[in-house]
Amino acid sequence: MFYRLITLVGGLVFVAALFGLIWLFCRKFLERQGVTDQLPDRATVLATWTFAGVAVGLVFAVFGAFVLGPWAFYRTLRGHDVDISDAAAIGWGLAIVVLALGITGAGFFGFLMAVGAY
Repeated sequence: MFYRLITLVGGLVFVAALFGLIWLFCRKFLERQGVTDQLPDRATVLATWTFAGVAVGLVFAVFGAFVLGPWAFYRTLRGHDVDISDAAAIGWGLAIVVLALGITGAGFFGFLMAVGAY
């Protein structure tokens, strides 16, 4: 029972870490595009919708996260008037989702191995 509780708490921590990574990557993306006006708020909105797309995509099928996450990034980015092509916006969204999920997934599997659950 104790290991289940540890695994549950660890999972919640890694969900928060996933959102944090997506937020950080969205902020760095906006900085690279020259966005300075309301940067933290814009990064939060962009990360929230991207995270929501990833979460919904993970519920339906794992690969759905790699479709809905970049799509949500692209749709939200269109509302921020960032001067970037559609293809580049989708590519950046996919890169952010892949990198954030990869780092979080590797960390979570390491955590599961450390507690003996995997």
